[in-house]
This record gives sequence, structure tokens and C-alpha cells, in this order.
Amino acid sequence: MDALKTMALLGWGFAAAVAAGPATAADADASDWAPSLKSSARLISGAGADGRPVAAVEIRLAPGAITYWRNPGESGLPPSASFDGSANLARATLAYPAPSRLDTHGAEAFGYANSVILPIDFAAKDPSRPVTLALALNYAVCETICVPARVRLSLSLPAEAVSGPFSAAIGEALARAPRPVDWSSLAPTSSLARLDASTWRLCVASEGGAARDIFIEAPERWWFDAAPAGAVQGGAKGSACFTLTLRQKPDDSHWPVDARVTITGGDGPIETVVPLGAQS
Repeated sequence: MDALKTMALLGWGFAAAVAAGPATAADADASDWAPSLKSSARLISGAGADGRPVAAVEIRLAPGAITYWRNPGESGLPPSASFDGSANLARATLAYPAPSRLDTHGAEAFGYANSVILPIDFAAKDPSRPVTLALALNYAVCETICVPARVRLSLSLPAEAVSGPFSAAIGEALARAPRPVDWSSLAPTSSLARLDASTWRLCVASEGGAARDIFIEAPERWWFDAAPAGAVQGGAKGSACFTLTLRQKPDDSHWPVDARVTITGGDGPIETVVPLGAQS
């Protein structure tokens, strides 16, 4: 679904954005906060459980404001990041903790309220030397209106990890990021069946841990809804079931289509690729 069109249909306006200048290191573990309308952001660093350096971008939101996951749902825009200008950096991507479902004036969005820490999965060109992260981050903040935020952040990371005040928070954010698994490995406790030309029933084991929820991401120009379909009992374990409904597909579409499904709850969030097609 085109997020910009959706927001226009909802009558939301974009206010003028505050483009913050580069925020440099406030101390060894964090950059200064870069302010924007309804939010501020900074880079933070620490040591991971494996003793290696870790980093993340922390976004603090005004009361009542939200920002979006990599799939924003029916409204909003996902974050985008560029690490151009970094030093001794081989690669870097944002990792996303599992989102919540948020009601945005009648539209369902996927994202975060209050604040969020997005870990940065990165590697140094030369692990024996420090890395300087230079991040240009675009993200949307919504309350009664949506505000595009653009910030530039910079932070130097030592070659040897230093456990500081942000290590635990980054570790918790990493634990909330979905763990990739193969769909075939879930077969003993999960199932997928096509009900008709546009709907599927997906069931996953639900015993233990938090209640299950799922978020589905399809290729460009495809759109699926996911809704709870009750619980069933099978064997020794109960299952939480969801109905996946096709809402939009390209005219030149071909089956099957691979959809990325994030499953939350249970013992922790996971993500898997599910083939949806005539033989599901």
C-alpha cells in the first residue's frame, strides 16, 4: 500500500521538518541528542555479550507520538538510513525490534511509542582500528499530524569494546529483534493452508511465553492483511491461528509469492519466509 496516499486519504498533513545538524560525541558512549519536531535522536555504543563493540540509534519521542517499523502498516513511512561518510566501516544496517500495533486515527500502524532503540549491525574494514559511524537518518513522527525528521549523527567506536551505561539497553533491543528461521524448521508445530483464492490460515505453536501476533511483509505492489483467527488444540501443544488475506497484487503477478512473516510472543520474536500460492 502506498503510505503517502494512505496518509493523504486520512487527511494527515506533513508539518515542516526540522533538519538537525550533525551531532557529535557528548561522551565516549553517546553522541549529543539531535533534536527534531516531536522527537530527538542520538547514537549510543557499548559492549555486546560476545565482547565485541555494539552500537544503536536511540529515538526519543514526545508524549503521545509514535514512529514506525520497517513496514509501517496502513499509514506512515519507514525509517531510512545512510552511513555514507563513515570511517573504517565495511557495512552497516539497522535492526528493528518487533513492533506493536498502533491505532493512528482509524488506520492501523506498526511501530513504536515513547522511545525505541534500533541496533546497528555493522562490521569494521579493519577490526584492529576504531570505527566512526556517520549516520543520516530519516524517520516519521506522528501524533495528530505526521512530521518527517531528518538528523545527522556521528560517533567514534573503539576497536576494543568498552562496557558502558548503554550496553544493557542495546542488548535488550537486540533480543527484541526477530530471529531469522527457516519455515521448514517450524513445520512440526506450525501449519499453512490456503482457504480460497485470497485467504490462508497460518497456525503457530502458542504455549508458553507471551501471546502470539504476526506481521506480514510482501514484495513490492503486493499487500496482505493478517488477523487473529482464534486458537486450536492439536497434539500436546495449542496453536494460535491467523488469517492472511490478499488485498492487492500486481496485474502481472505470478504464484507463489514469498512473504516475510514476523511472529512475536512465545519465547521471543522470529521471522520466516512463507511461500503463499495455490499449493499452500
